[in-house]
Amino acid sequence: MATFDDILEEAGTFGRCQKRIFALLCMVSMPWAGVYVGIVFQGFTPEHWCREPGVVDLKQSCGWSLADTRRLTVPLVNSSAGGMVHSQCERYDLDWNSTGLSCLDPEIDLRTTPMTTCRNGWEYDYDGRESFVTEFDLVCGQAWLVDMYQATLNIGFLVGSIAIGYLADRFGRKVSFLMSNLLNGIAGILVAVAPNYASLLVFRTLYGFGVKGGWVAGYVLITEIVGVEYRRTVGVIYQMFFSVGILILPLLAYYIKDWRWLQVVITVPYIVFLAYYWFIPESPRWLLSQGKARKAVEITEAIAKENNKTLSKNIETMRDDNAHSSTASFMDLIRTPRMRKHTFILSFNWFTSAVVYQGLIMRLGILGGNVYLDFLISGLVEFPAAFLILFTIERIGRRLPFATANIVAGASCIITAFIPDSMFWFKTAVACIGRLGITMAFEMVVFVNTELYPTFIRNLGVSVCSTLCDIGGIVAPFLLYRLAVIWLELPLIIFGCLAFVAGGLVLLLPETRGVPLPDTIDDIEFPNRPKDDTFEDQMSNLLPTDATANKETATV
Repeated sequence: MATFDDILEEAGTFGRCQKRIFALLCMVSMPWAGVYVGIVFQGFTPEHWCREPGVVDLKQSCGWSLADTRRLTVPLVNSSAGGMVHSQCERYDLDWNSTGLSCLDPEIDLRTTPMTTCRNGWEYDYDGRESFVTEFDLVCGQAWLVDMYQATLNIGFLVGSIAIGYLADRFGRKVSFLMSNLLNGIAGILVAVAPNYASLLVFRTLYGFGVKGGWVAGYVLITEIVGVEYRRTVGVIYQMFFSVGILILPLLAYYIKDWRWLQVVITVPYIVFLAYYWFIPESPRWLLSQGKARKAVEITEAIAKENNKTLSKNIETMRDDNAHSSTASFMDLIRTPRMRKHTFILSFNWFTSAVVYQGLIMRLGILGGNVYLDFLISGLVEFPAAFLILFTIERIGRRLPFATANIVAGASCIITAFIPDSMFWFKTAVACIGRLGITMAFEMVVFVNTELYPTFIRNLGVSVCSTLCDIGGIVAPFLLYRLAVIWLELPLIIFGCLAFVAGGLVLLLPETRGVPLPDTIDDIEFPNRPKDDTFEDQMSNLLPTDATANKETATV
């Protein structure tokens, strides 16, 4: 009886058909970049200060610029970095119509005037850009709501990746992919037309629900229709197209100043992806696992035909050699010592990768430089990550490059925090090295995770561990924006410490280069034991002496 992998060898493991499908699915990674880190442009917080109706009238009648208005009417306060700056959240407690301030005599002494909070909204130095922050006045006491914009997206990621992952196993990869893109198109447009901030957060959560689940469904689909020797390469390149989206995003934001129209442009590709219904097949491997052999045969023959291959084996007897009757449960991930260690270390690395990666990108939006140029430069450094992974994992292994990437990212974050702003280009270069390191670590945790769990629990293991990625995404904006108020570089110190710990923990994992994928928990717990030893016999060797004796007595 021929297995699907046997037939795929004849149909072509990475022929014209798979390359076409792979190219189409890689497009899915690009708009996800806009969804994931679009907050840098959509949630931009410009210079702002309290709005005063009396001052607005003076500005219009005197022809003052925004800079003149702020200099003459906004109080100075001590900044966290030292020195005096114009207040963003306080105003003079006075009636401007009775101050004697005029166009001819704009200079008055207000040093002893008491201050109070803003009551009439804020003035913004838009710099040509409009964001949801300026539209809904999410500054000062309401600034934490900006964090919620990103947190709700990651809540959607968390629920959606599990739900759509289940649906993909139940109803198929293609159907789940198309349904998620339909949801993305609807939710994305709703985000763009949200009338208030509460509805914006609801629609943003729905948006996140579909985006990640659809991306994962596409990832699984392409890896299931290529040969084993190509899975890792297509997986890394599939993720690399996210970096292509990172490069496109600042170009779009530069020309599209309004956050709502930028949201529409980011959403349009998901509507276009619905046309994939006619261009991508269902996974034959999934069809076989569901007992739909006739449809699997039909699709496999179509793949062979497009690849100009001829099938000689009895394809009608094709079966899925990877199907297992074992039922996976969460307890399998933590019941035994090595599985428990793998689950903890991988979960922590998913969490760290999300926190540091998102944090470094979102930090660009609060540095005050040319955000378009900074974003573009930081995006460019992501590309070497994929090539470094492909170059090192089969030569050096997984563990050392994975650990090194985390440690380099951590060291770069901490060093960047202490480089003075006057050394701008040096500081930028070190920060880019950190971005390269965490990108490499983020891409590696995906396939290392799959290599450290046995077959029957592999999907569950990846799903459970990767939920920490979404939890990290929820934490990241609060960690960045709230700590940056205390000290702009404080988040970098936290990021650096997390990455250092993650790198050290990776060194405790086993090397998987050249090691066959494990099929059972026995293969994880006893990698050097003969395959014919039973799991029960092997576990008995781990029990304390008295416990073993009791077991033997009970048996007798």
